[in-house]
Amino acid sequence: MIDWNINYAAIWRQRQSYLRPVRQIDPVKLGQLIGIERQKQLLIANTERFLTGLPANNALLWGARGTGKSSLVKALLNAYKDRGLRLIEVDKQDLLFLPEIVDDIREHDQRFIIYCDDLSFEAGDSMYKPLKSVLEGSIELPPDNVLFYATSNRRHLLPEQMRDNLETQLIDGEVHYSDTIEEKVSLSDRFGLRLAFYPQPTPTYLDIVDSYFVDYSGDREALHKAALDFAHLNAAKNGRTARQFYNAYSEKSS
Repeated sequence: MIDWNINYAAIWRQRQSYLRPVRQIDPVKLGQLIGIERQKQLLIANTERFLTGLPANNALLWGARGTGKSSLVKALLNAYKDRGLRLIEVDKQDLLFLPEIVDDIREHDQRFIIYCDDLSFEAGDSMYKPLKSVLEGSIELPPDNVLFYATSNRRHLLPEQMRDNLETQLIDGEVHYSDTIEEKVSLSDRFGLRLAFYPQPTPTYLDIVDSYFVDYSGDREALHKAALDFAHLNAAKNGRTARQFYNAYSEKSS
């Protein structure tokens, strides 16, 4: 059994069917996340409602890769762990074990976010169906000390194809979506808070780079050029690329 008074996070391990305490938590802070202020404030507000016992929503953070979705969830833990927030990470293939996980924590005093990173489902994948009942309950209501936060590159978590729209009809002036679209949208609808993360513009990318190179005393213009060259090589200008640039360039700049 985990002592949640001294452990702040855990990861579900399917093979042994247990929660493994996390000993080294990613130290990312909310103040380090640049270019996502609106998303940050909305998720903070939702989490603070949760911590104070007010109604709060399950959250889906979706959008462009490397834009800070998972970092934002981890930063929340660092910001609020002293107020009783706890984080449990579960892989997509382990979502079937959510009822067991929830049963283990529903009687604790702490407030738990169950977190699934990079959540998405392929055509024919039925794993999302038990997730629906976990989000809104079955005959037993979800406990008020548990929320589900997920990140995804897909807005509706399921693949969307053009043929799905061909069955949509206009009846008496109202749009009636196809059963396929209704099924796909109904999953994301169970997340009361849906936050979109878009590709970051060049100035924001360079601001993130500068946040890593606070003590850099060399030619800042040359640093920015190197950072942009690195981004072009990796075909992405985002927070993840900025961190990777720092990892590759920081010793050269010291």
